[in-house]
Amino acid sequence: MAQFATREPDLVVLDIMMPGTDGLTICKNLRKASNVPIVMLTAKDSEMDYLHGLAIGADDYLTKPFSSSMLVMRVRALLRRVEMGRVAQAPAAPEVLAFGDIELVDAAHEVRAGSAALDLTMTEYALLHCLLKAKGTPVSRDALLSEVWGMDVAVETRVTDETVRRVRRKLRDAGSTTAIKAVWGYGYKLEAAHATPRN
Repeated sequence: MAQFATREPDLVVLDIMMPGTDGLTICKNLRKASNVPIVMLTAKDSEMDYLHGLAIGADDYLTKPFSSSMLVMRVRALLRRVEMGRVAQAPAAPEVLAFGDIELVDAAHEVRAGSAALDLTMTEYALLHCLLKAKGTPVSRDALLSEVWGMDVAVETRVTDETVRRVRRKLRDAGSTTAIKAVWGYGYKLEAAHATPRN
């Protein structure tokens, strides 16, 4: 944490089992200070450890043993997402996506639900961006995995489900009237209460 405060990196790779403060605590503290992409590494492979790491803000999760090439692919996919966000902030005609009471301004990398600004991680932002582009049409889990995490990355489906859960919570906390609905056996879609998609 001291190193992070001195110079924020482009991406953080965290092991859970470390001397001193464990990786889960570090991840939680990092999320209070930054939306930097985080990859968790651990020898633990239980469902609870996996979900807990994602719930507190990790963007991806690898259990040992894993190949170095797999870690490199995951890191590249996350950094690619960060770079896309930076390009979106370059001077250009702003892309504005809206559905229900949600509005996303890509040039400013901002998302609002009604009058409330949403504080999203890069992965959460990318997922909501993908759903907003669909304008209420269901998006498959495979399409989300490809769009958000990269086609060359074998991310497990529950990473998508947990990221959706986090975005749902943030929308709910903001008092949004728009929800992310599961489409059984397929994926997810946005659904606005008493509203129609805005162009």
